[in-house]
Amino acid sequence: MRFASLGSGSAGNALVVEVKRTRLMLDCGLGIKDTETRLARLDLSPADINGIVITHEHDDHAGGAFKFAAKHNIPVWLTYGTLKMVTRYFPNQHALQLHVMDSHTAFSVQDIEVQPYPVPHDAREPVQCVFVDGNHSLGVLTDVGRSTPHIEKKLSGCNALVLECNHDSAMLQDGPYSWSLKKRVGGDLGHLENRDSANLLSRLDSSKLQHLVA
Repeated sequence: MRFASLGSGSAGNALVVEVKRTRLMLDCGLGIKDTETRLARLDLSPADINGIVITHEHDDHAGGAFKFAAKHNIPVWLTYGTLKMVTRYFPNQHALQLHVMDSHTAFSVQDIEVQPYPVPHDAREPVQCVFVDGNHSLGVLTDVGRSTPHIEKKLSGCNALVLECNHDSAMLQDGPYSWSLKKRVGGDLGHLENRDSANLLSRLDSSKLQHLVA
């Protein structure tokens, strides 16, 4: 198993996971040309992508996914709640291959098993994912307001983790954001504060952990 981040943050998120000849993208909040350019840096083309898994409907995760998928004939997996919220991103003329996933049920795309799990975040039906190849697992947690026992169970024992470390609480409170945005980011349905991320990590079974991306 190999993985690489194409982008992280409010400007756009995308992650590529590879097992043998199967490659999945987790989210695509980048424009078509930008996504193609970032794939090329990994010596990949859109034709190498076998599917896109969408975690939730926010623009920086889903904004570019459907035009990219329609252009390159790539199937997309998403929850029913997310599907109800992303139609605004659909191209006018499209033949999208959409697959509705259950937030508690694993599914396979060729050589990769995808294990979605629900998370507290301010979206309609958000999930994050663990990717498994039979021997190794990659856990991803990018957008979450607080940890839960279920999250910690899903991420324990992974060989690699991509873990949200979104902000320092003092810098957030003293920064230029509006009060409503500060409250949203720092709330239970917002994003993980750095110390909360560290505390979450400390509670995981990290005996097999080889790689950590913050």
